[in-house]
Amino acid sequence: MSTAKSRTAFFCKSCGGETLRWEGRCPACREWNTLVEAPPRSRNGPCESGLRGELAVAQELSDVSTDSSPRLTVRSREMERVLGGGIVPGSVILIAGDPGIGKSTLLLGLAADVSAHSETLYVSGEESPAQVKMRADRLGISGRDLYILAATDLETVLQCLDERKPAMVLVDSIQTIRSEHLISESGTVGQIKESTRGLAAWAKANDTPVLMSGHVTKGGDVAGPRVLEHIVDVVLYMEGDPISSWRLLRTYKNRFGSTNEVGVFEMSGTGLLDVEDPSHVFMSARHPGSVGSVIVSVMEGSRPMLVEIQALTVPSHMPSPRRVATGIDLNRLLLVCAVLTRRAGIPLANQDVIVNVTGGLRVTEPAADLGLALAVASNHLDSPLAPGVAAIGEIGLGGEVRMVPQLDRRLREAERLGLGRCLVPEEAAREQGPSGSVNHVPVSTVRQAIRESLNKGS
Repeated sequence: MSTAKSRTAFFCKSCGGETLRWEGRCPACREWNTLVEAPPRSRNGPCESGLRGELAVAQELSDVSTDSSPRLTVRSREMERVLGGGIVPGSVILIAGDPGIGKSTLLLGLAADVSAHSETLYVSGEESPAQVKMRADRLGISGRDLYILAATDLETVLQCLDERKPAMVLVDSIQTIRSEHLISESGTVGQIKESTRGLAAWAKANDTPVLMSGHVTKGGDVAGPRVLEHIVDVVLYMEGDPISSWRLLRTYKNRFGSTNEVGVFEMSGTGLLDVEDPSHVFMSARHPGSVGSVIVSVMEGSRPMLVEIQALTVPSHMPSPRRVATGIDLNRLLLVCAVLTRRAGIPLANQDVIVNVTGGLRVTEPAADLGLALAVASNHLDSPLAPGVAAIGEIGLGGEVRMVPQLDRRLREAERLGLGRCLVPEEAAREQGPSGSVNHVPVSTVRQAIRESLNKGS
């Protein structure tokens, strides 16, 4: 007797598209080498029917009610900052980050805040209830009205949710949940997509928020299909140096608030603590007068922040000098080094250049270019910057210093921290005018900025 061959399909890890045969390029999103083999999605799975009853009747937009329950509040002001004012009922929030960065600690702390006035369910797919209890004891969480469910089966989780009707659900992690409607292991593209859709459908139907943690790949992307980030309402990334106690919670997507917001936390023995004045924290350990050290004012979302950039140049013994960047985009470092060599007369062709942003913060905006250039020049010329000097500006390939947005807010932050001088683009200085006690030093080129800020320059 011949047996029927089990049919498989191929899913795109980037967009979640499905095709019956493997191709080198996804026919939907046109990405290369993103198709993986998995059993086809069941048409009777929970995600296919979760919202069908709610959305079967078309409504005129003018008749749709916008009245909703108030947001769930938590004690962490930094968490409320990145969420835009609290947890929206019915929302699905994904918190991603490297292993051991503190995702489970953050979820358990949020569960404790909500369970203080409402029943909360914590779904643990990675740890046993005893392990979660040990962490709760370490964090000083009593666990009253906080229920834990150690399960990885999606249907079991949904059944428990229907029975208990909690005020908030936390899933740790989404990669461990699997549906019995798919014949594949947990963590595969199909399982992650089906589990997320099933939980999202339940969240919308019951007006209950669902928070889930997610693993990341070596490249820093959320493990699983790219469609996962499209299904959820909010995507948060937790960042930080493993050897440092500082943690950054960055918003990449938020349907209920602004994006690119950043919350700053400190990992302690009692959990994640809010850092309400990160500029003061990042600047507290700085030694004034250090060679190769520059203060820059950057914008993290709507928050101005002062950070320290350090640079070190040493003669290279390699055919190709090294460029090492920690907390700075390597391409920006290469650009700045090329401009310093060509436009400012600082020879770096035979120098290894090492740059670091203190505190584990990652600076991505071009407004830090001028500070980065001054840090490299300061170390190479062995000349510290004058005390109380900050630098703000983008550098062009011609060596010019360009305008940056929200300069007034950056300057107010520098004034609050007691800085007296700030190098700014010449155009900005004309438009901005005086700003409190901060003395504007207008510069038009990198060469001029080095001459104005260092005790000796080219």
